[in-house]
Amino acid sequence: MLPVLLLLAFTAPLFGQSVLVEAESFDQPGGWKLDTQFIREMGSPYLLAHGLGAPVADATTKVTFPEPGEYKVFVRTKDWVARWNAPGTPGRFQLLVGDKPLAETFGTKGAEWAWQEGGSVKVDGKEVELKLHDLTGFDGRCDAIYFAKDGSTPPNDDKILSAWRRGKLGLDEKPTEKSGYDLIVVGGGYSGMGAALSAARLGCKVALIQDRPVLGGNGSSEVRVWAMGNIRRGKYPRIGEIVEEFSDHAKKSPGTYEEFEDVKKEALVRAEKNIDLFLNHHAFKVDMDGEKKIAAVHAFDTRSSEEKRFTGKLFVDCTGHGTLGYLAGADFEMAEKGRMGMSNMWAWAEGDTEQKFPETPWALDLTMKDFPYPRDHHGQWFWESGFDKDPLGDAEGIRDWNLRAVYGAFNAMKNKDGAADHKSAFLTWMAYVGGPRESRLLRGDVVLNQDDIVSKRDFTDGCVPSTWSIDLHYPKKQFAEKFPDNPFISIAVHDQRVDRNFGYPVPYRCFYSRNIDNLFMAGRCISVDHEALGTVRVMKTCGMMGEVVGKAASLCATYNCTPREVYERYWPEMDELLKLPGKARRDNLADEIEIPANVPALAGPYGPPTGLDPAKLAGTVVDDAEAERIGNWTSGTGLPGYVGYGYLYAGANSGGAVRFAVEAPEAGLYDIRFAYQPHENRGKTVPIVVETKNERIEKTINQQATPPIEGGFISLGELKLDKGEVVTVVVATAGAGGNVHADAVQIVPVKK
Repeated sequence: MLPVLLLLAFTAPLFGQSVLVEAESFDQPGGWKLDTQFIREMGSPYLLAHGLGAPVADATTKVTFPEPGEYKVFVRTKDWVARWNAPGTPGRFQLLVGDKPLAETFGTKGAEWAWQEGGSVKVDGKEVELKLHDLTGFDGRCDAIYFAKDGSTPPNDDKILSAWRRGKLGLDEKPTEKSGYDLIVVGGGYSGMGAALSAARLGCKVALIQDRPVLGGNGSSEVRVWAMGNIRRGKYPRIGEIVEEFSDHAKKSPGTYEEFEDVKKEALVRAEKNIDLFLNHHAFKVDMDGEKKIAAVHAFDTRSSEEKRFTGKLFVDCTGHGTLGYLAGADFEMAEKGRMGMSNMWAWAEGDTEQKFPETPWALDLTMKDFPYPRDHHGQWFWESGFDKDPLGDAEGIRDWNLRAVYGAFNAMKNKDGAADHKSAFLTWMAYVGGPRESRLLRGDVVLNQDDIVSKRDFTDGCVPSTWSIDLHYPKKQFAEKFPDNPFISIAVHDQRVDRNFGYPVPYRCFYSRNIDNLFMAGRCISVDHEALGTVRVMKTCGMMGEVVGKAASLCATYNCTPREVYERYWPEMDELLKLPGKARRDNLADEIEIPANVPALAGPYGPPTGLDPAKLAGTVVDDAEAERIGNWTSGTGLPGYVGYGYLYAGANSGGAVRFAVEAPEAGLYDIRFAYQPHENRGKTVPIVVETKNERIEKTINQQATPPIEGGFISLGELKLDKGEVVTVVVATAGAGGNVHADAVQIVPVKK
């Protein structure tokens, strides 16, 4: 049975001559979506009719009125394109009271959130059914409905859980207390999940607060950014094992709903008895113990408005926006100009019959030349806007501009100059939850910068390998001319000097606040500058930050120390925790840590192989990563079937060579083999020389032909070797007749 407080929030208080109904508390949302992204701006969650141009099913609820009679009706809504003076009102909807629609059509007035008058309605009985009836499928929105017998206009307050709303909903001024936590994690993306799981498995009592109904953040089915960043490598190759447990394996970005495995993520978190998970809870306020310590964080249920107060020893900001740190007064910076924006990706398909799409005069006025064609039926990450717009105070405006851009592009495909080629095209998905990249950056004891990364500055506490290039987004000039004040297509500019294999170890001192004593941070709000954010912001890297923070939190809880003191006093203990498998666990902080039998094999400094594992191949294998390079060679992974982590290639007659050296483990006759992946641009006369202390073999091979031996190998001949004798294989580019490919060398004992 629902608690009394929750029940009251879902219906309406049985007192006074007015009734407030929060749209998010409707019994049945129908096809309307709960949008919680912009609570900081407009004070409340709301329902969104995101139907991709087809009206969504009605949202319904039953409301108990204090008494029959005539009530004046107000609906808090907006005309979401009015701020741009766009023609038309795409967000139109009706309110039905007892199956009778009011005469007023809502979502048609005002560029800002406000109460739109709906006339009067006569209520005959006490219990009445309400319906929100979408008319367009184009993102109509409803925050709340107010019935007043005295006809008084309700206050248009953007304050979260304002006193007026509390009173009308009958909410207790005193929040429900949630206490006894060692770590309170705010934000349920990759960093928040990593922190919660890591801390819980080491005996911490954890609260994980997430304002959406699913976990994963940008890596959820709502946003669908595939997980990037290499894991399980570098100084601490066990870090990343937890991330691997919940990471998606999407083949595209955006991929399909199923690929992002929301259910798997939630099940993994709920399986940890030390974690209390609070989905659909928005954190909006903190209580401080003095100026430098957080005492509690307040969050409310975005469906019922019930407020909870979470008290604990330690807190971690995994919000992406640095929201918790900001509320606590933590030091932060935000680049004034040149910030990256927000993406709303989309997908389309082609049917067997002609499909109609409504005209969108209110969308951006686009033709086919005004945007990159969404090849492979995907509008990808570069559908991004909001550069230098307010990412915190006007996030809804940035998201809505993205919606106008996508609808305008699809309108061009369906109804304008692309119509002849897209008769059967239809929209299948569009993210209404935006994927933001940059806002507040909280400040720790180290502020990591680009020079630190590319020069490989060695911090003693380096622990999270960042392997993504320094990837910064800017408006793409080709598509910016038509809307120079707010371009909607981006280009990525990469600084490729980041070590993509071993990774650059990001220091632990970037993961806690320099002025709030019990505040960690993980994710894209950590202590880096704008340029360094370009490499650390991808999801698997953020998840590893969470793993490190969770381990540090267990030390803080054990020794009653601050995050800073982990580095200053307990780093040897932290070093040992960072070497533990991700599945290592204990029920309580006082227990011994146990290592279960099913832990992954320890990865090497370059992580687990992304191709064939050399350790599982016959004989002795030397990968190209261990070979000596002469001249300029490029690393590649595009051709499947390679050994280890990739392969090398270079142009013909480029002066390059690769030298492999393999030591015989025992005396005997060995087959000397060389691995490559065939391709039409490879050379047909690639020169290879095999040498031992007594023999020399010269070969030319055709690298356009498929290698005959399993694993992509070709035999170069058989040689007798002494125990410990080294055989060298040199692959050169002179006279190769095309690109030269070098992957691995294998020596296999020959049985006679």
